Amino acid sequence: MRARVLSFRSSSALPSFTLLTLAALVAPGLAPRPALAQGVKLAVGNVGLGIGDVPRLDGLRLNFRDDRLELVRGINATIWTPYEGSHGVVKGIALGVPVTGASDISGLSVGVGIGAEHTLSGIALAPIGLGAGDRIAGIALAGVGAGTGGEISGVAIGGVGIGAGGSVRGIMAGGVGAGTGGYLSGIAVGGVGVGAGGDVTGVMIGGVGAGSGGRVRGVVLGGVGVGSSGDLTGLAAAGVGVGSGGDVKGILLGGVGVGAGGDVTGVAVGGLGVGAGEELKGLAVGGVGVGAPDITGVVLSGVAAGGDDVHGLVVAPAYFRIETAGVLRGMSVAAFNDIRGEQRGLCIGLLNIANELHGLQVGIINIARNKTSFSVLPLFNYNR
Repeated sequence: MRARVLSFRSSSALPSFTLLTLAALVAPGLAPRPALAQGVKLAVGNVGLGIGDVPRLDGLRLNFRDDRLELVRGINATIWTPYEGSHGVVKGIALGVPVTGASDISGLSVGVGIGAEHTLSGIALAPIGLGAGDRIAGIALAGVGAGTGGEISGVAIGGVGIGAGGSVRGIMAGGVGAGTGGYLSGIAVGGVGVGAGGDVTGVMIGGVGAGSGGRVRGVVLGGVGVGSSGDLTGLAAAGVGVGSGGDVKGILLGGVGVGAGGDVTGVAVGGLGVGAGEELKGLAVGGVGVGAPDITGVVLSGVAAGGDDVHGLVVAPAYFRIETAGVLRGMSVAAFNDIRGEQRGLCIGLLNIANELHGLQVGIINIARNKTSFSVLPLFNYNR
């Protein structure tokens, strides 16, 4: 059957084609898939009204389900999503009664469900869900979920979840979860969790957890945990734990613990402990313990602290330890100062022991093993 596309220059001819109009609306829903485009075009050229599967139109186009749509500039209203393999572009308004879709949609999209094979740009509003194969750009709001296999540019919000297989530049928020497989530049919020597979520049907030597979520059907040496999620059805070596989420059706050595989430069506060795989630089506060191979700055621990090389001030009420071949350059206040390497500074405690003392010990018992005489003294011990 050949396509039936009719054009009219006068509205006086409309009544004689009422039956054809009704047939164009009903017929697509009866057949699995039409062999050729079927429709009625009441237009001057391509400007006017199209009913059925009219390929091209500037104006109002009404169809049950698109098959061979090419281009609509105006309003495209459909009842169901396009057939698989169909291609078409809508510029203007895509209206779903209840569902609509196209290859590319730009403008305003409204429907219970909205789908774009490639790009969905402009404003998209769907009580249930919306999605695009390659990209969502603009503002997308879905009552249940929204997602794209590619990138998001703009604002995308899903009542339950929002996801992107690529990068996100803008704002994404999900009532339960929000995630992107690529980098995030902007803000991501998830009621339960939020994550990015790549680098993050901006803000991530997860009701339970927030994490990044790359570097983070900005703010990351998690009700339970926060993590980054790469470097973190900025602020990271969580009710239980904060961790980074790389270096941290900024502020780390963990209700239970804080840790970094590399350096920590700035402020680190952990309810139980703080640790760094390489160096702590700045202020470290741990409810029970603080430790790192190298420490430069101030350490305040509720129980114990230790490291290889320490430059600065350490306060650990119970125990402080410098490993063999390590050096203390600064001051330590602890009940037991166990310096297994060199002490070059001041130790104040009940018991102070130094394998090699080049400074001052103040306490009840003070032991300097490198001294040939008076190696054990009460009150204080000194050696240059």
